[in-house]
Amino acid sequence: MDKQTIRDVDVRGKRVLVRVDFNVPFDEKTQVISDDSRIRAAVPTIRYLIEKEARVILASHLGRPDGKVVDSQRLGIVAPRLSQLLGKQVRVARDCIGPEIEKVAASLQNGEVLLLENLRFYAAEEANEPDFARKLASLAEIYVDDAFGTAHRKHASITGVTKYLPSVAGLLMEQELKHLGGLTENPVKPFGGLVGGAKVSDKVELLENIMSRVDYILVGGGMAATFLKAKGLPVGKSLVEEDRLETAARLMEKATVNKVNLILPVDAVVADEINLDAKGTVVPIGKIQPQQRIVDIGTRTILTFSEKLARCKTVFWNGPMGIYEVPQFANGTVAMANVLAGLNASTIIGGGSTSDAVTNMGLADKMTFVSTGGGASLMLVGGQKLPGVEALLDKVLPPAVTK
Repeated sequence: MDKQTIRDVDVRGKRVLVRVDFNVPFDEKTQVISDDSRIRAAVPTIRYLIEKEARVILASHLGRPDGKVVDSQRLGIVAPRLSQLLGKQVRVARDCIGPEIEKVAASLQNGEVLLLENLRFYAAEEANEPDFARKLASLAEIYVDDAFGTAHRKHASITGVTKYLPSVAGLLMEQELKHLGGLTENPVKPFGGLVGGAKVSDKVELLENIMSRVDYILVGGGMAATFLKAKGLPVGKSLVEEDRLETAARLMEKATVNKVNLILPVDAVVADEINLDAKGTVVPIGKIQPQQRIVDIGTRTILTFSEKLARCKTVFWNGPMGIYEVPQFANGTVAMANVLAGLNASTIIGGGSTSDAVTNMGLADKMTFVSTGGGASLMLVGGQKLPGVEALLDKVLPPAVTK
């Protein structure tokens, strides 16, 4: 990684502003967190700073308050679990900027941790207003970005503060860039890309960028319908991006030119409607009726995908194979997660709903790396630059040795 990290700066006794991603799923009525994986992912960086006797100030967003104070989305909900994980009390602020918060930040002792209030209670955060960024930066002497899941955003707490503070990557950010960046630099072959989700448009840059590096591209999820229709096959009422049919055709042609084995479903689970009571039927591709829609990959497709993945030494997976939220349409996603968990290969899970599925199944520790960023991972593997990463300090390279 060509960016400086917290290991490259002296943090002892310094106030360090750490952008974390504590946007955890929770019940607004009961305030119960249903998945604490994002909190746990931030612990190594926070613990490192504590051990180095820094004064730690954590900043994050939670939910979508749209620039207003929403009591049910206060970040205090995170503090008890974070305190438990760290083994020490985390102080909670009632705001994220202003004179009172400046006093609290200034009073921190070495090794203490302060959690600021939800950044998105201010519309200025998402608008990246310089004055808000400056006030946030005034709380600290060093900035650490450990929120890979928001690194693709140009927000005040992500890119704005870097104009006022020396800015480096946290340990989670370092791992994200190492594993995801490695996919496009020098992946161990055979390399397979397993892609799903609803839309081709979300994956175009990803597919374009990995096309010259992969050996297999396995296409499932709702996006498969667009590829199938581009081949002239009936897909019934399945979601199809009509404006992406030519794109799908071009990608399939490019795969042929690059000698990439691009594999589409050979059968699918279809249903007349989508709800918790809906019943699915497995039919061969080509036999989908006008009133039916694809809701999952079929049994033969699961076997085909599994066989191809078993040959791989590197696999990148982004996007569920079906409508994972409906239990009877989750078989394909569950099957792929289990296959990857058993591979003797480097398995990288590309954030978003895919990471949620793997985590909910208790298989995260069976994967090489589970990314915390959906959109950010797609952009990075797709060859795009992330604003939050670009804003960090570059590593200082040693001078060249001359003879």
